[in-house]
Amino acid sequence: MRLIPATLAAALAFTALAANAQAVRSERNISLALAGQIATEAVNACAANGYAVAATVVDRAGTVRAVMRADNAGPHTLASSERKAWTSASAKNATQAMMEGAQKNPAAANLVYLPGFLLLGGGVPVKVGNDTIGAVGVGGAPGGHLDEQCAVAAIEKVKGQLQ
Repeated sequence: MRLIPATLAAALAFTALAANAQAVRSERNISLALAGQIATEAVNACAANGYAVAATVVDRAGTVRAVMRADNAGPHTLASSERKAWTSASAKNATQAMMEGAQKNPAAANLVYLPGFLLLGGGVPVKVGNDTIGAVGVGGAPGGHLDEQCAVAAIEKVKGQLQ
């Protein structure tokens, strides 16, 4: 097999990068206790405003860690809260901002076709500094912006633990 000079240079550069890369990585992630606390706080924040919602908290990989569903919350609120949380963790962005971006940018509008993505307000990443350690999704208030307010309020309640 004959390598052309550009291909050989690329292969050597990749080998040098791989040799310097860490073999084992350390990543921050949300604990079960914190996930449960955030889910509870989100449901309580919405209940204070008269909204029966579900809240789902996922870890940095989008795996469900905690779910709370208020009395009288519709069954659809479970699925919407989970999809919002997963979308937010996956994109490391608030779903309300993503929805607004997709409405303004035709290229971003294609995000609605990604399996599992739900571009409705209510999904908010949970961060420690610049690291996304998880996300919370809220579904069931009469508007995604209200779901997002409950998610933000929940994160605000636990901000002292996000260090």
